Amino acid sequence: MPGYLTKQEDIAIPGAADLIIRSLLDRQQFSDPLGTAEALGISSAAWPLFGLLWPSGSQLAQRMATRPLNAGERVLEIGCGLALASMVCHRRGVDVTASDCHPLAAAFLLENLRLNGMLPLKYRTGQWGAASANTAADVQGRFDLIMGSDVLYERDARASLAQFLDRHATESAQIWIVDPDRGNRSAFSKQMAALRFEVAEERLDHPALADVPAYKGRLLVYQRTLTTV
Repeated sequence: MPGYLTKQEDIAIPGAADLIIRSLLDRQQFSDPLGTAEALGISSAAWPLFGLLWPSGSQLAQRMATRPLNAGERVLEIGCGLALASMVCHRRGVDVTASDCHPLAAAFLLENLRLNGMLPLKYRTGQWGAASANTAADVQGRFDLIMGSDVLYERDARASLAQFLDRHATESAQIWIVDPDRGNRSAFSKQMAALRFEVAEERLDHPALADVPAYKGRLLVYQRTLTTV
């Protein structure tokens, strides 16, 4: 892979079989020779973040490993990065679509599916912080469950993420966000409340155990309030 280095690891997901994941070697990797990422507003500092394994992503994958399956539901992962949660869902037979705005996310997903002997899963471009070209490659339609991890990493004064979720959630959808207490949770929940979404929070804190590092964060579950006539 020209311009950057990678590594390959066996990743344990409690409640599911291990996954073989190829990721970037570290946060120093960067390659954007054609300026594709820069044109999307992805800086050199932010460029490698999609290709690293993050604790909140593992937390979301673990929840997806044990979540009851609902027949016929459509699931969307936003800001998927290396898409651990989507891969866990896909292995369980869930109709899942992974999405991200990074130009290399799809290629890494395809390679990691190959490494695990899994068939390709649906991937779409999902970018809520900028105007979308609204092409066939973008996220389309509505979903019964939308999930994401560590997506509240910056202030979003225009409520771009909340509007994106509102646009792609069915009336009865749930939205699951794993957030490592980054500080933007309250503002985001107010934006969601303005769109009729109530939130329930669950702490996910646990101490360091054997080879598992300590984690502090929470699962945010949003669902629309029922309208009355």
